[in-house]
Amino acid sequence: MAKRRKKNRDRHEISLFGALAHGSWRTRTTLLVSGFGNLTRGQVIKGLIFLAFQCLTWFVFISFGWNYVKDIATLGTELMRSEIDPVYQIPVNIPGDNSLQILLYSIFAIAVLALGQVIHFASVKSSYTADVDIRSGRRPTNFKQDLKNLFNKNMHNTMLAPPAIGVMAFTVLPIVFMVLLAFTNFDRTHQPPGNLFTWVGLDNFRDVFDMSGVKGNTFTRILGWTLIWAVFATFLNYIFGMIVALMINKAGIKFKSLWRTCFVIAIAVPAFVTLLFTRQLLGDLGPVNTILQQMHLAPVQFLRDPLLARITVIIVNLWIGIPYTMLITSGVLMNIPADLYEAASIDGAGAVRKFSAITMPYMLIVTAPYLITQFIGNINNFNAIYFLTAGGPSATDYFNAGKTDLLVTWLYKLTVTHGDFNMASVIGILTFLVSAIIALVTFNITASAKKEETFR
Repeated sequence: MAKRRKKNRDRHEISLFGALAHGSWRTRTTLLVSGFGNLTRGQVIKGLIFLAFQCLTWFVFISFGWNYVKDIATLGTELMRSEIDPVYQIPVNIPGDNSLQILLYSIFAIAVLALGQVIHFASVKSSYTADVDIRSGRRPTNFKQDLKNLFNKNMHNTMLAPPAIGVMAFTVLPIVFMVLLAFTNFDRTHQPPGNLFTWVGLDNFRDVFDMSGVKGNTFTRILGWTLIWAVFATFLNYIFGMIVALMINKAGIKFKSLWRTCFVIAIAVPAFVTLLFTRQLLGDLGPVNTILQQMHLAPVQFLRDPLLARITVIIVNLWIGIPYTMLITSGVLMNIPADLYEAASIDGAGAVRKFSAITMPYMLIVTAPYLITQFIGNINNFNAIYFLTAGGPSATDYFNAGKTDLLVTWLYKLTVTHGDFNMASVIGILTFLVSAIIALVTFNITASAKKEETFR
């Protein structure tokens, strides 16, 4: 019994801390030389793989990464300079430090070092696993058995490793790079390689939250419009889409398939095509204003007047969004139990009462996650604004933004058009925080989360 408890305890302690506390001298030596414990126990191939990874990691870091990591505190000090070539007597540019490369390659080098340490710790745990096997009277696994386990009981780790590495390389590291830019002065006047940028701490965030400055004023107004747009674009589409679905699914309505097909066709046309067409249609010289002038009426500045432009983008977005909501709510409506409506009719409930007591609660509890997703999607709805108004009309009291710009289109202009990458990074961080907080809070207070068991 004691031996069994010891065996179970050893199995549970196969971890880095267990290896440090109870590992043999081979395992502790593996803390310095990766794969040592495996090599000295006959697990040669596994040990060589671990050792090769350790050597490759430190080779990359020392030969390449350290040249950039050592300058990360300053992001470079030497500017590009021009000297006269002694042979040809012409000016030659001598490259200096590149702050962008220093930051980017430093992150890459640190990530490589971190990955190497993860593999190194795996080597320590592997050596300790061999310790446990020997103590338990078992023979340590050979390379063939380990390879077989990778596609058997450890198949989940094998399958998850490539996407995890991909997420780290193409999602996490770019996000880390973007976040760090928010703490620099990387703007249009500090563009490498001609100029350097440096760390400025929280100065960019102070500018955004300083309501007396132009940046703070712009952020406040655009954030307000973004939330207003998201509310109208989400709930108007939801309400009107539900109304259309109710009308189509109402008993006695003929040609239901035809009506649904009409809305599906509206979805089949790419949204950007619809937006670009509408932009031409409502332009100052577009067909609508041309017809108004022929009728001796004053042209309407649909896209140049700030208030009209905002109303226009909300209305045009209905044409794009209602068909999606109609299809989703149609599926929900067809699954509401008919006996609920029959019982309500027996109790004398009218159409309005049935809608408020049965249809709407059922719809909300099923489609609340969809609503939240749509709301967050509309906060970041780049296409609807950019292809229709391009963020215009322009505003002199805004910092590189227009009256219909959302946070995401403002971010786009700051980067692509104006090169203010530090401010764009701040806006990106704040947009993420706003979206995350709204999504988490609203979902946790909805009936979908509180009554999840009801619909299982």
